[in-house]
Amino acid sequence: MLTPNQLQWWQFVSYAFLHGGRLHIIGNMFFLYLFGNNVNDKLSHTGYLCFYLAGAVFSGIGHTVLHPSSPIPTLGASGAAAAITGAYLVLFPQTLITVLYWFLFIGTMEVPALYFIGFKMIILDNVIIRYTPNVAYDAHLAGYAFGIAAALVLLATGLLSGSSYDLWAMINRWNRRRQYRDVVSSGYDPFAGQMGRKPIKVREVKKNRYVQAQQQKEEKIKGLRNDINSRMLERNLSAAAETYLELMRLDSKAILPRQHLLDIANQLASANKSAEAAQAYEQFLTHYSNYEYVEQVELMLGLLYSRYLAQRELAVKHLQAAAEKLSDPGQLKMCKDELARLQKN
Repeated sequence: MLTPNQLQWWQFVSYAFLHGGRLHIIGNMFFLYLFGNNVNDKLSHTGYLCFYLAGAVFSGIGHTVLHPSSPIPTLGASGAAAAITGAYLVLFPQTLITVLYWFLFIGTMEVPALYFIGFKMIILDNVIIRYTPNVAYDAHLAGYAFGIAAALVLLATGLLSGSSYDLWAMINRWNRRRQYRDVVSSGYDPFAGQMGRKPIKVREVKKNRYVQAQQQKEEKIKGLRNDINSRMLERNLSAAAETYLELMRLDSKAILPRQHLLDIANQLASANKSAEAAQAYEQFLTHYSNYEYVEQVELMLGLLYSRYLAQRELAVKHLQAAAEKLSDPGQLKMCKDELARLQKN
């Protein structure tokens, strides 16, 4: 264990592999599982392991510096898990986390990771509420500080590829807006330089207008596809689905990877956007007809056409295709019951 007034160098690693009981290790491993998978995807297995161990070391150092003469031994992986959680805050600040709550009644709500980790887990649980005895709150804070700072450094130096949704990109956008406001408030007019310029030749504008429009459209499509991919990595299906609809308005022939398209179609169906969901399922069947569970997609599409879109012929077509391949008894019964209802009507 890590004992500040009797330090040995190996204690900065060994203490993180010891726990005070089953609940202690289960709690730490739950948060490591919850936030660690996506961080692992970004850092790779080796990078993730090094980051975790470094988080344990810096967490122990922070605790020792703040409590140098303490004779109380410290143990647990909370500091290392806090470092991973801090990295998650930096890499996926806009990801929605589903939180279970109970206050007179039980329910769930979705909170962006930036607020849930930043305010609830760091400030509320480790700064404001410090009532539980024998808890190394300062070790937690040191772990969070290391995770946040190290992830920001990796993004800022380019050692880790970022996205337009990570915390470093958000900071850069805020800084650019701040600089612009400062310049404008000092009296600079960004449009003043437009006066006195030579007029653009109309013939040249007409010649390049179509090419420029096509280039802008292609850049927009590329950006939307990248946005969808980022949202899917963050598991923010609602935002990915909205971006997909924007992509379809711009280019109805754009194709997404198989699992992305299926997840988005399911999300649109669950959000009661039946027409949009049907379009996504139709697109899926057109391009991924060899999908091993294609009969389930046919069933879902048939139910959408039957129950929500009032398109009987299309509903019968897809339900019959599903009935030929379905093996699950419950799904097969649902399919046949719906076909019987349609034929009766």
